[in-house]
Amino acid sequence: MGALCCRALESQELSIPSDSRPGLPPEPQIQPLSNVRVLDLTHVFAGPFCTYQLAVLGATVIKIEAPDLPDMMRIEGVLPEQNRNNYGTAFQAQNANKQSLALDLQQTQGRQILHQLLGEADVLVHNYAGKTPEKLGFDYDTVHLLKPELIYCSISGFGKTGHKADHPAYDTVIQAFSGLMAANGFPASGPVRVGPPMVDYGTGAQAALAIVAALLQRSITGSGQKIDVSMSDAALMLMSSHVTDTLATGASPQPCGNSHPHYAGYATYTTKDNELLMIGAWTSKQISRLFEVLDEPVRAVEILKTERESLHQLCTDDTQCIASHIRQQTAAIWEDQLNDAHIPAARVRSLAESLTHEQISDRQVLQASHIPDAEGPAKLPVAAFQYQHGSPSITSAPPRLGQHSRDILVSLGYQSEDIATLLTDGVIAS
Repeated sequence: MGALCCRALESQELSIPSDSRPGLPPEPQIQPLSNVRVLDLTHVFAGPFCTYQLAVLGATVIKIEAPDLPDMMRIEGVLPEQNRNNYGTAFQAQNANKQSLALDLQQTQGRQILHQLLGEADVLVHNYAGKTPEKLGFDYDTVHLLKPELIYCSISGFGKTGHKADHPAYDTVIQAFSGLMAANGFPASGPVRVGPPMVDYGTGAQAALAIVAALLQRSITGSGQKIDVSMSDAALMLMSSHVTDTLATGASPQPCGNSHPHYAGYATYTTKDNELLMIGAWTSKQISRLFEVLDEPVRAVEILKTERESLHQLCTDDTQCIASHIRQQTAAIWEDQLNDAHIPAARVRSLAESLTHEQISDRQVLQASHIPDAEGPAKLPVAAFQYQHGSPSITSAPPRLGQHSRDILVSLGYQSEDIATLLTDGVIAS
């Protein structure tokens, strides 16, 4: 990989940022994975999000889908017409920058094409269950013989080892199994699942990290890697502090809704306009400052002299005091006042409200989707970080099913008549 990186740097034109200072060398606008080729045999959320993160960092990602049974998220979303067109918003969310090859791996010719692509690939990612990879010709043993230096990543509900290795799973099932659902909700509600598929996306992020680390390892050792990513393991990682506490005491965390059981400053309160305000005063200094803002100077001083565990005993009284003050002003006013006092706080917003906030527009987390008008959103979420140069970016819209099939085959040396035969035989679609 090291040599490839050097060639990539030599072959690409360096652009000078508009704010470059005279006398300093220009920063190269080359993305970290611009020389990496990825074969994406994933579907739904976790796998596609993993390869999406690689794609927005510059990797060439070829998404391989069955012509008659593509990624099921293509028919899911809030725009019915696009669902019928195999272009649902649930698919669009994590597939920009990719190429689409509609390839039937049930057929011998389809598997041959896949093996040809492996010759040029750096990474293969899949989330097929059971013996399907063996049947379709991309199990680890087969792939390792063809390309020993390949990074091979499998993503599954419970991983490839253990008593539940063969059991199917989706995000909500993992939430139930892992204890996440039981830790969420209110004391009176019982377990409540986290609404968005957080485990899926958390798993995808873990997988992307593992792949990038394996690529770095390969640049040092020259050896490939086999990566086994488990959604249930990822769920535990997303609950690391809860897991640690439970291991220490043997007691599972109990759901506490929007409040902390011990700290009155870490809770939601109803404001004058009947909106909810989330206050995140966690440290003793923050809680003390909160009482200063609330014009309770005596209590503010007492808190700084009080042991943390003693705050637990006074939580109910402090909660009542805070609640009576918060009801005197609107959520918007309190958010500004508390933030100005360096106390974490925010009005509880809907997602639609959050997406229109200037803080979001000031960042690059949402970028132009390149999706035609009326066929999807104008912007898509990209990544939670930026670089000084070569940042994550969207350069092309999520692909139509088989949009790049012909171009990919041409790059492999197939002639027009060969491609026509493959289309007729249903080996590919375009």
